[in-house]
Amino acid sequence: MAIVRIRKETNTLYLDFRYMGKRCREQTTLKPTVANQKKLERTLVQIESEIVAGTFRYLMHFPNSKSADRFTELELKTHQPEQWKEKQDKTQIPTFEEFVGPWIERQKVAWRRSHIINIENIISKHYLPYFGKMKVDDITRNDILRFRSALAKVPGRNGKEGLANTRINKIINSLKRIFEDAADEFDFTTPYIRIKPLKSPKTDAYPFTIEEVNSILDTIRPDYRDYFLIRFFTGMRTGEIDGLKWKYVDFDHKVIKIRETIVAGEEDITKTESSVRDIQMSTPVYHALIRQKQHSAYLSKFVFCNRNGEAINHNNVTQRVWYPLLKRLNLEKRRPYQTRHTAATLWLASGESPEWIARQMGHANTSMLFRVYSRYVPNLTRMDGSAIEKLLQNKLGVKYA
Repeated sequence: MAIVRIRKETNTLYLDFRYMGKRCREQTTLKPTVANQKKLERTLVQIESEIVAGTFRYLMHFPNSKSADRFTELELKTHQPEQWKEKQDKTQIPTFEEFVGPWIERQKVAWRRSHIINIENIISKHYLPYFGKMKVDDITRNDILRFRSALAKVPGRNGKEGLANTRINKIINSLKRIFEDAADEFDFTTPYIRIKPLKSPKTDAYPFTIEEVNSILDTIRPDYRDYFLIRFFTGMRTGEIDGLKWKYVDFDHKVIKIRETIVAGEEDITKTESSVRDIQMSTPVYHALIRQKQHSAYLSKFVFCNRNGEAINHNNVTQRVWYPLLKRLNLEKRRPYQTRHTAATLWLASGESPEWIARQMGHANTSMLFRVYSRYVPNLTRMDGSAIEKLLQNKLGVKYA
């Protein structure tokens, strides 16, 4: 696969490509700017085109290269233009459909089940109808851009005329890896170059206030009160609480062990490695689980289950319980996932350590915590400088006033 890379030692760009079965790296003096990157990418496209056509001559492009003499000799002995073209013609380049089938089978061992289902759906619904019969090395950057434009016309959810930019970006992203692997295997330049994500509105956290939480818990159906109480005060993801099993509830140490999740009705591993964690039970959570144990421990391995002992269906709960409740309370419509955001902001407002909160949430570090949640803390507690005033007065005394 031909690509422009950056040499860290000199902070300059170099070309990395394959020619006559050998990997070639040719250094330049160009700095890694956007303009220089594009310039060298165009050079690589030209080089690859000449290689396929049998007209590429190493010395013409890289006269000062140490490899020029060696390749010139090989070109004269081995690859006359007619022979080179004949060799290229004999190479069996698969269609996109022929390549992507074995490709996804090779990836499955490293993917979560839910991700496999998602990618297979994208391939069958979007990729194959558009690219399926095209040879992978014939697909161009413009083909990908036209495909992206076509996605904008696909009917979206809830009667929307087209797919949202966020969804289009998710569909497009997997093409990058597919074409990189195909280009590496069949020695052509990936067409997925200089394709930037579409701009999409950032989905903000919209947590509930503690007053709203109290109102919800006071009004909700009794059989779902403890379910949402635990969501509000543990920050568990939907799949984590729906897939929570009694064997992961440690009453002795007051800990909820997050080890599994449930996605699309299928039990699966957690979202990320950092998602494997132990959540400390607060007193309300502890008592809620004690109450829930009396209702479902004898019936199911799941903490929250339906009458048949199966994990609850979150879509059913959302549509039949959650949204009607918010409407009844005249609260703005928000996904149940906002209970997770609520837990984070309440912890921050109460003064808990950010590192501890990040662990409870299943974040690898505190960066997401501060980026997503910290701006909501002033809505929940005083952050106007009065805290530091009080500290300084207590510690320094009045002599500095």
